[in-house]
Amino acid sequence: MCGGFTCSKRALVALNILYILVAFLLIGVALYGRTCAQVVDLPIIGGILACGVFLILISILGLIGAVKHHQVVLFFYMVILFMLFLVQFSVACACLAVNKEQQRSWAKSGWDGVSEDFKKKVEETFSCCDFEKSLNTTSAPKNCPQPHMQPCIDKLQTTIDHAFKLCGGIGLFFSFTEVIAALVACRYRNQFDPSASFLFPRSRIY
Repeated sequence: MCGGFTCSKRALVALNILYILVAFLLIGVALYGRTCAQVVDLPIIGGILACGVFLILISILGLIGAVKHHQVVLFFYMVILFMLFLVQFSVACACLAVNKEQQRSWAKSGWDGVSEDFKKKVEETFSCCDFEKSLNTTSAPKNCPQPHMQPCIDKLQTTIDHAFKLCGGIGLFFSFTEVIAALVACRYRNQFDPSASFLFPRSRIY
């Protein structure tokens, strides 16, 4: 960890710039998951999206505190960043822990809640037919325009699983760096600004 005031300041500024980029990455990945799944409402991926938006706001707060060496701003930055770490870590772990049965259940709920026109759009996009096969047959789903077409869940679930793993992996990896940023901010906050000595010189002890 940086020892000097200037080094700590530059490290904190660099970390917050990195977090802005990470936030856009999280938002992009979350939107990718929702766009690919289309019909499925994925609440956990929505949590990753919210973390990305919130991380942008926190990064801006951190940049202001780092540039101005503002004690109050840095204090709230540390507290909020640590809280964001807890939320992001929990959401990322939840993404990685979701099994295929839960994914299938959410997909079924989303499929039942959309219009027939939207279902047809999804079927055309993924070249599939209906949500799933009937339990009483091994043939293709009913009302399919072409024989041997797969049910949509067979194609959607792979995409949904990939979206969960991608969101969870990225969120988990970068959540640990937020702890590092909080520690750097804590150290930087307690350091003396050398430029302030010109305005408020330290008293000498004889």
